[in-house]
Amino acid sequence: MKNLFDQNDSQEILNRIEKLTPETQRLWGKMDVAQMLAHCSILLRIARGLDKPKRSVLGILLGWAVKDKFFGAKPHPKNSPTGRNLIVADSKKFEEEKEKLINHIKAFAAGGPEACTKHPNPFFGKLTPEEWARGQYKHLDHHLQQFGV
Repeated sequence: MKNLFDQNDSQEILNRIEKLTPETQRLWGKMDVAQMLAHCSILLRIARGLDKPKRSVLGILLGWAVKDKFFGAKPHPKNSPTGRNLIVADSKKFEEEKEKLINHIKAFAAGGPEACTKHPNPFFGKLTPEEWARGQYKHLDHHLQQFGV
């Protein structure tokens, strides 16, 4: 399964991000392209341990039940629910958000398992570095498909 610790997989994601423009339109969902880039950066900041949000009550109650499905091979469904703390509703500058996301991806990939957070995921709880890497790839892939790249 693809993951961001694999150099080929992370490069594939970076190449797809380079195809985005400020005019790229979503195929589903509510975020524009700059908001999507900012949203993806939030999750990478958490995976890198730069942000350490508390576990959500819903995650504590249900995270364990959907964890295998989320990290499995099947793609995320369109319009999947998003935690409130991960929603980006304000206006963002495309080039700034693109650069931030690219830098987070490169840092996450270069850091490898040793640099991955030990802090629990706010929804799923404790994750291995490999789960973080697979989850980040799947999340980025989902949103890049949302924008047709």
